[in-house]
Amino acid sequence: MENNTDVMDFILVGLTNAPELQIPLFIVFTLIYLISVFGNLGMITLILLDSRLHTPMYFFIVNLSLVDFGYSSAVTPKVMAGFLRGDKVISYNACAAQIYFFAVFASVENFLLASMAYDRYAAVCKPLHYTSTMMTSVCARLAIGSYVCGFLNASVHVGGTFSLSFCKSHMVHHFFCDIPAVMDLSCSDKHISEAILLLISSFNVFFALLVILISYLFIFITILKMHSAKGYQKGLSTCTSHLSAVSIFYGTIIFMYLQPSSSHSMDTDKVASVFYAMVIPMLNPIVYSLRNKEVKSAFKKVLGKAKFSLGFGF
Repeated sequence: MENNTDVMDFILVGLTNAPELQIPLFIVFTLIYLISVFGNLGMITLILLDSRLHTPMYFFIVNLSLVDFGYSSAVTPKVMAGFLRGDKVISYNACAAQIYFFAVFASVENFLLASMAYDRYAAVCKPLHYTSTMMTSVCARLAIGSYVCGFLNASVHVGGTFSLSFCKSHMVHHFFCDIPAVMDLSCSDKHISEAILLLISSFNVFFALLVILISYLFIFITILKMHSAKGYQKGLSTCTSHLSAVSIFYGTIIFMYLQPSSSHSMDTDKVASVFYAMVIPMLNPIVYSLRNKEVKSAFKKVLGKAKFSLGFGF
C-alpha cells in the first residue's frame, strides 16, 4: 500500500448520536458480545473435553466458533467503547487492521459453511462411506483451505482499499471500518477497486452457495426417498439448523456487498451489519450446537462433574 493519504485517523459516526441511547445500546451490545464470547469459547471447550464429540461435524463447529469469536471481537469492543466513552476516533492503521481481520474471519466462515454442507451431504447421502469420505486429513485440508482463502481474500481487499487516497473527509458513516464505507471517502478513482471487490466477493459467495445448494439438493432427494419417519425427521432437523444460519449469513452479505455503490444506503447498511457482525456470531452456537442432543448430553456431563467437584470441596 502506498502512503498517499492525508488522513491519519478516521472518525466512526456510529449507529446513532442520540445521547439518551448511548448507555442502553452499550448494555445491549455488551450482553450480545458476552453471550457470543462465552457461547463460542464454551462450545470449543465442551467439544474438546468430550471425546464423543470428536467427529468431523464438531471439528467444523469448533472452527466456526473460533471464527465467530474472532470477527465479533474485531468489531464489537470498539463499538462498545464508542457508546461508553464517546471515543469514535480510530487510527488509519487500526482501521486497516479492523477491515483486514473482519474480512479474514467473514471469508473463512463463508468457506467453512460450504465445508459443513459437504460434511452433511456425506453423512446423509453416503452414511456407509462417511468415515472414509470425511477422514481427518480431508477435514484438515478443508479447514486449512478455508483459512488460506480467507487471508488471501482479505489481503486483496485491504490492499485495494488502502491504495486509494483519502482526502475528502475522515468521517466514516458506519459504526466500524467496513470496506464500502471507507471506500466512499476516497477522492481518487475507485472504480477498479470497487470492481475487484465486487468480482472477488461475488465469486467467493456464489462458489460457496453453489456447493451448499448442490449438497442440500442431494440431501433433500435422499431424505424424500427415506421410508422411515424417524430417519426423515432426523435428516430434516440436520438441514434446518444449518440452512437457517446460512440464510441469515448470506442474506446480509449479499445485501451489503453484492450491489453497486450507487445503491448503497449507509443507514440501511449499518442495521444489516449489526446482524452479520454481532448477532450471527451470538446465534451460531445456539443454531448449530445447543439444539443438538449430543451437545446437551456433553454439557450435562460437564455440569455434573463440576457439581460433584464442588460438593467435595475441589
